[in-house]
This record gives sequence, structure tokens and C-alpha cells, in this order.
Amino acid sequence: MVFKRRDRRAVINIMRDLLWPKGGWSRAFQYVKHRVRRLPDTPERIARGIWVGVFTTFTPFYGLHFVAAILLARVFNGNALAALLATFFGNPLTYIPIGLVSLQTGHFILGSRAENVESTRSFGGKFLDAWRDLRDNLLAGYSGEEVDWTNLMTFYNEIFFPYMVGGIFPGVVTGAVGYYLSVPIIRAYQKRRKGALREKLIALRKKALKSDDETHRPH
Repeated sequence: MVFKRRDRRAVINIMRDLLWPKGGWSRAFQYVKHRVRRLPDTPERIARGIWVGVFTTFTPFYGLHFVAAILLARVFNGNALAALLATFFGNPLTYIPIGLVSLQTGHFILGSRAENVESTRSFGGKFLDAWRDLRDNLLAGYSGEEVDWTNLMTFYNEIFFPYMVGGIFPGVVTGAVGYYLSVPIIRAYQKRRKGALREKLIALRKKALKSDDETHRPH
């Protein structure tokens, strides 16, 4: 393949870049902010994209946040690319606090008990148990072994459903904060950029007129 890497990256390096990208999260944030501000769309549509992208990170659909962000951007008439970029609000540094807040809020709303949700190991362990159940039961369908959905049902009742319910309120609030902060910033940036482009065009026009005058000036 033409674009295939010559040096294959080690798994540990890939994991390290996921947890701490080259240049740090500050540089990654600056890049995302730069890309969002330069999107060719109205400030309101871009900000709606940011709103749905941030909101999506409060849902338990890990691995599908990009898909959910695009679908919600279409529903709310937001900029899809802005929505995709805004999903980077959910990253290895924020997923644990987002998950715990959503989970605690969900159990509070549902009136259920959040057992051991303060333990990140228990929280992550139930995700792993659910995936293991799903994998084993799919394989059992081919091998004829007994199917057992116990771990998956535990995950749904104790993690997934409370997480989904509890993520709505903090997701809406955080997304709204992102929206109202983004609109004036994007509008000011676009206005300043248009002004700079206008000045550049005027300067080029003056330069062209001056060059034309010098060409037609009698010697």
C-alpha cells in the first residue's frame, strides 16, 4: 500500500498516544479549537454541532459516539464536522468523571442503588464482563454451548440504563455551556477573518492598479 506505515507502531505506543497525545492534551485542544473556528458555516450551526458532540460524550455508547454525534447533528441542524470534533471532549482524562457523574445521577433519578460505582475498577469491570458475555454467547450459538446473559443483564441494570438516563441532564447542561461560549467566539473570529481578507484584497487591488499605471506610463 502507498500510505502504509513503514515502521509498525507498538501497541504500548498507541495506548500511550490515546492517553497522552504528542504535544499533550493542551495542544490537541488548541488544534480542535482551531479547526472548529475555521469551519465554513454560521456560528449558530457550528455551536449546535458542538452542543450535540459534547452531549454525546455523556451517553454510554462507547465506540459509537461519532455515529451518534452525526445523527444528532442532522436532527438538530448542527454542523456535523463540529459535532465530530466536539466528541473529543470525551477523552481518557474525562471519561471516568463523566461516567461516575452520569451513573450517580441516573441511580438518583431511578431511585436505585449505585453499588460500588465509586470504584473505577468495578465500573470498568462490568463493561468488560458485558463484552465477555456478548462474545461468549455469540460463540455459544455456533458451538451449541449453554447461553448465559447474567453479566450482560447486570451491566444493563446497574450501568447502562442508569448511565443513559443520568447522562441526559449533565450532558444537556454541559453542551449548552459549550454552545453559549462558542457562538460569540466563533462570530468574533469569523468577523476578524473576513476583515483581514478584505484588507488583503484591497491591498492586492491597489498593487494591481499601481502596476497597471506603471505599465501604461509613457517613457
